[in-house]
Amino acid sequence: MLILVGVWALGYLVPSLLLGVVFDFQLPNWLAFGHVYVLFGIYFTWYWTHTGQTLAMQTWYVKMVDQNERLLNKNQALIRYAVSSLWLFPTIIIYIIFKHVLLSPLGLWPTIELMFCMILFFWPLTCLFDRSNPHGAQSLADKLSKTKLILVPKKLNRD
Repeated sequence: MLILVGVWALGYLVPSLLLGVVFDFQLPNWLAFGHVYVLFGIYFTWYWTHTGQTLAMQTWYVKMVDQNERLLNKNQALIRYAVSSLWLFPTIIIYIIFKHVLLSPLGLWPTIELMFCMILFFWPLTCLFDRSNPHGAQSLADKLSKTKLILVPKKLNRD
């Protein structure tokens, strides 16, 4: 998670601060969200297509591969990123319903964070609905992008 904070800080926060300080300009919220979404998409798809592992995946000894255990192509990586980020939409929809339809003061960050965390927690549970794969359950993102996670053997340190 801290790695993503670093990616966010370098790729979004620094340019956004420079725009604000130099040009006295702030991105609208929807454009700022899109910027961060694309930024994280570049991060994940680049790592999945070049090494199969993000920096965090290296510490967990897992690797993202296609069904033939090769590195993902760009289309697979983009599909996987898009589908795996679908959990954002229920949060956005709930927020819009409460704020704009019901005119409720739901705009408080603790409430949004709670919805965000709950949906983030429940989205990976889509694996539990997969009974078709004999080698283990796959998430919806893995099924649609034809990818899988594999364990990478730990390298022994012979010092």
